[in-house]
Amino acid sequence: MPETPTAVSLQRQLSTAIITINNPPVNALSQAVRQGLLDCLAAAEADPQIKAIVIHCIGRTFVAGADIAEFGKPPVEPHLPDVLNSIEQSAKAVVAALHGTALGGGFELALACHYRIALCGSKVGLPEVTLGLIPGAGGTQRLPRLAGLEKALQMITSGKPVMVENLTETLADSLVNSGKPVINSFVINSLVEKDLLPSAIQFAEEIKDQPFTRTCDLSVAAVKDHAQLLDQWRSRLAKKSRGQIAPQKAIQSIENSLSIPFSQALEKERELFIECRKSPQSAAMRHAFFAERQASKLENIDPDVKPQVIAKVAVIGAGTMGCGIASCFASADIEVCLLEVNQQNLETGLGIIRHRYQQSVASGRIDQATMDICINRIYGSCDYADLAEVDLVVEAAFESMQVKKTIFAELDKHCKPQAILASNTSYLNIDEIALSTQRPESVIGMHFFSPADVMKLLEMVRTAHTNSQTLVTVMALGKRIGKIAVAVGVCYGFAGNRMYSAYGAAANVLLLEGATPDQVDNAMQDWGMAMGPFAVADLSGIDIGYKARRERPGAAQPEDYFRPADLMVEKGRLGRKSGVGFYSYRDGKRQPDPAAVELIRHEAQRLGITQCKISDLEIQQRLTEALAQEGESILADGIVSKAGDLDAIWLNGYGFPRFRGGPMCYADEMGLVNGGRTVRR
Repeated sequence: MPETPTAVSLQRQLSTAIITINNPPVNALSQAVRQGLLDCLAAAEADPQIKAIVIHCIGRTFVAGADIAEFGKPPVEPHLPDVLNSIEQSAKAVVAALHGTALGGGFELALACHYRIALCGSKVGLPEVTLGLIPGAGGTQRLPRLAGLEKALQMITSGKPVMVENLTETLADSLVNSGKPVINSFVINSLVEKDLLPSAIQFAEEIKDQPFTRTCDLSVAAVKDHAQLLDQWRSRLAKKSRGQIAPQKAIQSIENSLSIPFSQALEKERELFIECRKSPQSAAMRHAFFAERQASKLENIDPDVKPQVIAKVAVIGAGTMGCGIASCFASADIEVCLLEVNQQNLETGLGIIRHRYQQSVASGRIDQATMDICINRIYGSCDYADLAEVDLVVEAAFESMQVKKTIFAELDKHCKPQAILASNTSYLNIDEIALSTQRPESVIGMHFFSPADVMKLLEMVRTAHTNSQTLVTVMALGKRIGKIAVAVGVCYGFAGNRMYSAYGAAANVLLLEGATPDQVDNAMQDWGMAMGPFAVADLSGIDIGYKARRERPGAAQPEDYFRPADLMVEKGRLGRKSGVGFYSYRDGKRQPDPAAVELIRHEAQRLGITQCKISDLEIQQRLTEALAQEGESILADGIVSKAGDLDAIWLNGYGFPRFRGGPMCYADEMGLVNGGRTVRR
């Protein structure tokens, strides 16, 4: 058997020691890597011929974070903070050579080194808050000292990685330090376009005899009214990260970098880190992380089945959804044909796409060159014959079974035999749509969420006929276009919308029993939802659900379940687009509408329902219970293979608060199913 490569190894070139981390696929900081770093560092320091040290990584990336195999397990020595402190205290200059991504503990490792050289285009970041944590190995102390208070607050409380090109400015002019020469007051000291390791060795040789300042010996750059700045950040994050504890703990730890000695601040950081790690929020967010990773793993699929090559796609329908879907593919370097019934509709759609890309340029998300490249990948047509060579088609036409059957019959005639035919339907039976073709095994649902070019969720709806290669292909494609792809089965509303229907029904019943739309919405927003159910209904159009309920085959629901929503539509109150719905709208601003409340009150009287005062807590309990119980039914019906899939769906498609882990995770924690309370109907 071939010998297993050492996770960390040491070589010498000239007078520079090269400590190499080789722990594929992402060089995670496992126990073996941590121990290897300590051992190699000790060997390098003991060798009198070595004057400087370079730490670099084999493969496509620098250290991209902790070892996820150790998540949730008792920590094993050596602990990362101790390893990094040893690196920082080295008597010989240590240079980190960064490429790919340096995230979490990987970036903390780089910050503990005395210099950092990076390959252009690399990214660094501290994403711990996305797991309900704060950096626990010096990130909240070293980054403010090197990047300044404002940049550290931005990076640590958002968790978003940044390009190394944005971290090359010096703070030497404003740093207050211990009196030692400040020659390394950069986050990134040097950028190179190629030959990273040779460049790092050359850099190490050049600085090997120069004095250097350890980050721990620096003070955070003076900031006028820093207390006011920190209070502004606390207030901002109280709104943006509503209900989350980690961002506020991060600010607390960053503030310590201004007021107490480095060693004490490190101890406080570790205490805050452990406090976060033990919290239910962090457990929920770590669950969410793993649920999203597991969602892409298909069960009962032969591993030898490989995805088809998708080089060219078509999108049917140049409406809002179709344009968003086309942009998803174009932005992922895939050629797109956008098909419409007439030239006017087509030109309108192409104009919408151009406008969206222009907005992205204006906001700084992309540059003009990127926009031009993406726009050039999209072309239009009004002729199905132009789809003869596409590898996949996504139909995004009007939500009508007859319309979709007609389209799929046309696609079957004109597309090559191996082309995959997908529908973006939200509710319709894709089994039935598939039978309008001669290739039902190649038909599947690709249910995007609006706006399609923004929302991360993509439900892959496997029909009774879909073969394994079709499913494997679209799941791989979902990942390629940056989506969280979840495989689901066929039923009314599939997984996400089926749960949302139960959630909406429970919300409507609450209105009949005495709650008001704004009370329900505020209660759920306070609980953590991105929006309340009635604000969502007004935004999307109350008539959409109204029509869907009436087109549902054999769906005889009790009339009171959705009577408030139905009543709004029957009175011409369609939501934001008509100026009134559950709310009224003036100058684009939503405000509670007593007229809507009065209509619902009269309807409750007609139905013989006595209204009463309902607490916010009861609202939150009943709506989350409705979600959990419908999720249990979906699992029992085999629509998804695991509860985590439902969590991934609701986290990425419906604004469910990440710090609660998803509806099924929350239900398990709170005991809302299998003996828990039931929703009153």
